[in-house]
Amino acid sequence: MVFMLDALLKEIDPVVSTALEKALNNREISKSEALELIKVQNKEFLALILAADQVRRSAVGDFVSFVINRNINFTNVCINDCQFCAFKKNIGDPTAYLLQIDKIVEKTKEAWALGATEVCIQGGLHPELDIFGYLEITQAIKKAVPRIHIHGFSPMEIAYGASKAELKIEEALKMLKEAGLGSIPGTAAEIFNDRIRKIICPKKIDTRTWIEIIKTAHRLGLPTTATILYGHIETLEDRVNHIGILREIQKTTRGFTEFIPLTFMHKNTPLFNKGLVTKASTGAEDLKLYAAARLMLNGYIDNIQVSWVKLGPGFAQVVLNAGANDIGGTLMEEHISKAAGAMFGDYLPPNKIKNLIYQLDRIPAQRTTTYQILQFFPKAN
Repeated sequence: MVFMLDALLKEIDPVVSTALEKALNNREISKSEALELIKVQNKEFLALILAADQVRRSAVGDFVSFVINRNINFTNVCINDCQFCAFKKNIGDPTAYLLQIDKIVEKTKEAWALGATEVCIQGGLHPELDIFGYLEITQAIKKAVPRIHIHGFSPMEIAYGASKAELKIEEALKMLKEAGLGSIPGTAAEIFNDRIRKIICPKKIDTRTWIEIIKTAHRLGLPTTATILYGHIETLEDRVNHIGILREIQKTTRGFTEFIPLTFMHKNTPLFNKGLVTKASTGAEDLKLYAAARLMLNGYIDNIQVSWVKLGPGFAQVVLNAGANDIGGTLMEEHISKAAGAMFGDYLPPNKIKNLIYQLDRIPAQRTTTYQILQFFPKAN
């Protein structure tokens, strides 16, 4: 593969070749260079994929990590009207729910018994919950299963819960951390273009507020993930700019554990029903985004996670050869992507994850939420 890439670099467009060579030599590529990469076709496309795979190998090696976790969406009631969401329900809807704390604890205990090291706690913005409600959930989980890592409450939930309780963001985050919150999902980032956000998520926090909450969390010692929602009405420039903003945050905080591109699931959403989005992103677009992200974030965010729920386990394997090194978690249950039209289930057992990785001739590695490796699983000869 290295010989093939070396040959391609001599044949392709000089602008693309220069950008790829910079990345291969661990030099930062600019947003304008990344934009050229995300547009590539033909031989340049192949060179991009090979370069991203080589940079991934140099950065993190040839193992593929995963976490045994359980996703708990504690309510589907939400006051927001995000146009990309098919999960939200209103109070009074026959399918609306709010899990009681004892049920959340029961699900956590079940997950721990199955080997989970993490529960991911997220839900809609329920009018009866504020930061103290989130605090009760966190405390109850930690009391019942003290050693489990709680990865929970997106920046939007933090902003909503703090506002309802008339607390500052920093105060709310300190309370949650003291109660046992271990890290925060970097969802609600969507796309960092406030003109587009006014269309796709008009009631959601703006870009500046998301960044403020994330930087505050990092300063308090709460790591977070970083995400992008792509494949709706954003442009290629928006995608590159979004990753560039994440890179600048990471330069100052070093608080992101991973980057997770999330392709937009369109079929059951208001954006689709209104005709604003008519098709999903293509496989080629997915690969270009993952590969370009690996090169843009090289030296800053080592871990690039592929969402098997959104892309499917089979295509996740392909993306793991285009710059990604992590396949996420077992989840055990997942409701948000499934509501929007994801077709690939909500539980991927550890043995199936391992087999997907073995098929790539790579080594599975079980990790913690914050990427400490717990165990490698070399394939038996």
